Amino acid sequence: MTRDPGNTAGAERHDPRPLAALDPHGLLMLSHTLFSCAEQSEILRLAMRHVSALGPYHAEAGYLVTGDGLSRVSGHDAGASKVDDARMEELGEADGSLSLPERSWTWAFGLRGAGGLVGYLVVSSGSGPDEQGHFLLSTLVRLTSAATSLAATRPAHPAHHDNVGELSRLRTERDTALRQLDTMRFQLHLQKTVHETLARVAARGGGEDAITQALYELTGLSALIEDRFGNLRSWAGPDRPEPYPVRSSAYQEEMLRQVAREAGPVRVKDRLIALARPRGDLLGVLAIMDPEATADEHTMFALDHARRSLAQELMHVRELTEVELRLRRRLIDDLLEGTDETSAYARGEAVGHDLQRTHYVVVVHWPGNAADDSFTRAVEQATATTASRPLTTRRGDRVVLLTEARPDDDAVHAALAHELGTPDGAIGVSTRCVSPGGVPRCYQEALRALEVRQNSRQRSGTTFFDDLGLYRILGPGNDLRELEGFVREWLGQLIDYDAGHDTELVETLSRYFDCGGNYDDAAAALTVHRSTLRYRLQRIREISDRDLTDVDTRLNLQVATRVWKIILGGRR
Repeated sequence: MTRDPGNTAGAERHDPRPLAALDPHGLLMLSHTLFSCAEQSEILRLAMRHVSALGPYHAEAGYLVTGDGLSRVSGHDAGASKVDDARMEELGEADGSLSLPERSWTWAFGLRGAGGLVGYLVVSSGSGPDEQGHFLLSTLVRLTSAATSLAATRPAHPAHHDNVGELSRLRTERDTALRQLDTMRFQLHLQKTVHETLARVAARGGGEDAITQALYELTGLSALIEDRFGNLRSWAGPDRPEPYPVRSSAYQEEMLRQVAREAGPVRVKDRLIALARPRGDLLGVLAIMDPEATADEHTMFALDHARRSLAQELMHVRELTEVELRLRRRLIDDLLEGTDETSAYARGEAVGHDLQRTHYVVVVHWPGNAADDSFTRAVEQATATTASRPLTTRRGDRVVLLTEARPDDDAVHAALAHELGTPDGAIGVSTRCVSPGGVPRCYQEALRALEVRQNSRQRSGTTFFDDLGLYRILGPGNDLRELEGFVREWLGQLIDYDAGHDTELVETLSRYFDCGGNYDDAAAALTVHRSTLRYRLQRIREISDRDLTDVDTRLNLQVATRVWKIILGGRR
């Protein structure tokens, strides 16, 4: 194997400093220099010097075919290269992989002309090239091949110019490569515009509206964002429909399944749709309106890149929301149990809730609706006012709120009944709470108001602790043993009789008092005949030995039935 064939004197004359980073535009500029060189070795050295400008690549060696075989071209890290010349001979004119220390990827690119192999360009890297890197390296190899072949056919004297066909073929090959470079330069320019535009949106924290506006400006087509249910969240561009069309749940789910089956944007009627699905969770739908089907590769690239930006934005919003929700729930849980006021004020400020203001504790229970996220959201929406957002948590099958706004009589109950499709629910509301230290007391008040409502004749609706009257005296903090003793004193004989004879005399007496002593109303509430009610009341007089016409007796019996039902749960 010989070294450095040809004259190298012109190398310095035609070897400009390599560009900082070659793109297709840089390769176009380099091609003019390559084709102006007269010597093959000069062309190969020039190409080797510019390999590193294409990306994280290094030119390990260059070879030219001579009569004696492959000759290494000197002048480019010749002493540092560890390429085995014998291994190069073993390639047998084929391209191939080489093994070098500390290089995970090394490749010998063959330089070929019409007569076959004219040389090799050996390139290494810490990892294999991506699609764009492979295109740029392959284009450099093709330009170098064409230039070295042209140099080999260029006559020493003009009179010997007898290879017109070969020159024409090489020029054609060169022009084809240059056209491909020009096309890629245009594509990369468009892609760079997309990257830079959406990067600015992300850097400024513009959110969903900024993403749709950027996509509209990049494509010239109206852009929109919907949630997974088809509700419009953002629109940029003309012809926004008013009102926005509502799709059926079945259609929406089928459309989402259709789009999810594809890797990129999918056309559905007059829209191109892409799904924002970070970590597999569908968080949003991004689309552009394209009724004339004018979208090209640039449009698809912009849509797909905007989809990734939207996915990052929505994931960020979700994570912030989840963190805030955990902090808010932890705060109200601690407030309900009792916590340090100084700490509570600081934590409230951290989540944007002013605990210095007056608050109310509200407890909501709707039989048949577990206190899951959907029920909690329904309660939050029904209690939404111009005041600050309430602190919300769940306790068993109940939702508990700490809110600045006192619920407006039955307005919250009516809103929830409409949302949940049934009025069979109850709400308890505390008195005013002026400091975090009063929250546990107000929580017990709201619970008592809820219990009174659920054990009253009209079980559904809203009850305010302020309106409980006598039941406020029977509220939390009273000695349970004294209450039990009071109930035994006035109702003990009836309770024992019911237990022994499977009757409902205590319940009958309770309903009779609830109905103000009205026979017809009480009979209807108990779903019994009027004569049956008269018989039961007579048995109550006989067993208890109480005079139901005596004012004091009636008062004590009514209080006892209330304590039995509300405080003791009707079980003692």
